[in-house]
Amino acid sequence: MWEPEPGWLALPGGSGVSTVGVWRTVVGDSAVAVKRVAAPDEYDPAELRDPRHFAYWRRAADVATYGLVDATPGLRAPRTSVEEDSDGLTIVQDWVEDAANSGLFVAHAMGRFAGAELGHVRWLARHQLRDRLARVERRGGWTTLSRTTASDIADALWRKRARLLGELDALPQVAQHGDPVPGNLLGRDGDDLVAVDWGSLGYGPVGGDLGYYMLMAREEFEPLLDAYLLGLPPDLATRAQATLGARITAVYTVFTRADWALARVAGGEGALAAKFRHPSVAPHLRALQRQTDAVTALLDR
Repeated sequence: MWEPEPGWLALPGGSGVSTVGVWRTVVGDSAVAVKRVAAPDEYDPAELRDPRHFAYWRRAADVATYGLVDATPGLRAPRTSVEEDSDGLTIVQDWVEDAANSGLFVAHAMGRFAGAELGHVRWLARHQLRDRLARVERRGGWTTLSRTTASDIADALWRKRARLLGELDALPQVAQHGDPVPGNLLGRDGDDLVAVDWGSLGYGPVGGDLGYYMLMAREEFEPLLDAYLLGLPPDLATRAQATLGARITAVYTVFTRADWALARVAGGEGALAAKFRHPSVAPHLRALQRQTDAVTALLDR
């Protein structure tokens, strides 16, 4: 059975179903990150074996083996190697130092990356937001938000999801990192951003990556959108299309995250409203409040 070496430093993150853990260590004279991914067994969700689902278990390893994002514009991967055994995969990549990238640099890089040609590899993720909302639907929807003062808004958005997902599908489909949280967008090499955790790489609506990213960005939406559009190749998409893709992605993602966070603390003693300041809940509620304009725009569509 595979085990980490003594002395490896365990790192936070790596919360995917297939991820065993992430560690920092040194190979030769170089610092590296080691990620262990377990092969799914018969009891794991079938989506882990679906090459187009965002949770496909071996996508990050295949991205590295194919060298698919070794030299893409805007975003690229660090040097990475993969070892495979009967129980799973071990992914070793150069350690990426935090370059303190600004949100505007990140947004511009994501816009440039949207023009990357990834080809038609069968294991690229598709319809990521649709698949995430399908998970929520199997759990009954945003059931915890229905107990809050945001219940009417949440209900209206939930009922509109099929139509708005259809509008996402009709937008230009572009290359997207798929999990563009700040912790995955750390490095910099000249004009390019060096990103990690490519397990959700695929195609999605223009503006989709920006929508995920802006939920945790310090900057406001309009400057981020301007930077993203400056990075987009000419004639790939309009401002209105990128805005719509970002808004739908951001709003449905932040409502899902807020509902999930509230559900985790809802079973404890006391009224649900008293738990809004819980440290695992408050950041998601603040992110939700920042999307007021986007929520209003979607409710008016």
